[in-house]
Amino acid sequence: MKIPVHLCAALSLILILANSALAAPLQVTVSIVPQKYFVEKIGGDLVDVNIMVRPGSSPATYEPQPKQMAQLSKADVYYAIGVPFERAWLPRFKSANSKLDIIDLSKSVALIPMVAHVHHDEDEEHHKHHDEGPVSPGESDHDDCEHDHHGNFLADPHIWLSPSLVRILAMDIRDTLIEKDPANEKTYMANYFRFTEEINSLDKKLLQLFADNPEKTRFMVYHPSWGYFAKSYGLQQIPIEMEGKEPSPRELGELTNFARQNSVEAIFIQPQFSRKSAEAIASSIGAKVLVADPLAEDWAANLEKAAKAFLNDAR
Repeated sequence: MKIPVHLCAALSLILILANSALAAPLQVTVSIVPQKYFVEKIGGDLVDVNIMVRPGSSPATYEPQPKQMAQLSKADVYYAIGVPFERAWLPRFKSANSKLDIIDLSKSVALIPMVAHVHHDEDEEHHKHHDEGPVSPGESDHDDCEHDHHGNFLADPHIWLSPSLVRILAMDIRDTLIEKDPANEKTYMANYFRFTEEINSLDKKLLQLFADNPEKTRFMVYHPSWGYFAKSYGLQQIPIEMEGKEPSPRELGELTNFARQNSVEAIFIQPQFSRKSAEAIASSIGAKVLVADPLAEDWAANLEKAAKAFLNDAR
């Protein structure tokens, strides 16, 4: 039986449209730039990733733009990671796209509290405790942790700065992509294994860097972003900022004395925050102000760069 020409054309068009639909990448939205790195490592060309918090903006205070909300209406998956702006906005994202699958990656890892800066009334035993080495979250004195206005500990959201935790995040991303696009499971699995090799290689390199410099365990930062990184490699970050606020004149004096007594040579800031207090302390003790950006796009290269910077100027 001969099929009419117009039916052949119609069938061809249907096949073309079907193939185009199958080939269309998954629409994925993430909160911060490093997440884009993770999703693209696993999804490759099979995903199209949009970022909410643009470079230079702070995840603590960010408000999505109308264009981003429009893009979100077409998204298949949203990967949250526990940064502050999500608390107010995730419900709105869901309202804007009822079919949106929101995956909170922070739910898969054990969170630690944000660490506050040093206090003037720390007793001798507390100083001794810190001098003996880095303090694990379970050992931290409650006064060393930031609290919200209800007195609850503030969880540190910066889980992406620990390679060992990124291994876990990668599994969640892999599983979600496979669930959404089972036809490409083999590709996602292959990409995932390549990415874990990259993570393992970076972790091994960083472990060796810090093992070769056991005397350098402390570094001073403006915002306490590097808690998970410090925990992973036996370090202690000394933050200037506390609960999102600039230090008071008295606290600034205490931090300056601490930095002078501990021969701090550099204070690390991130581009998303003011550098005023860091520069005040650095100026008074003759230290440098250096940038360590936890939100940089090239995740692996950035962690290695930060590690070397901390080593050169840590004590």
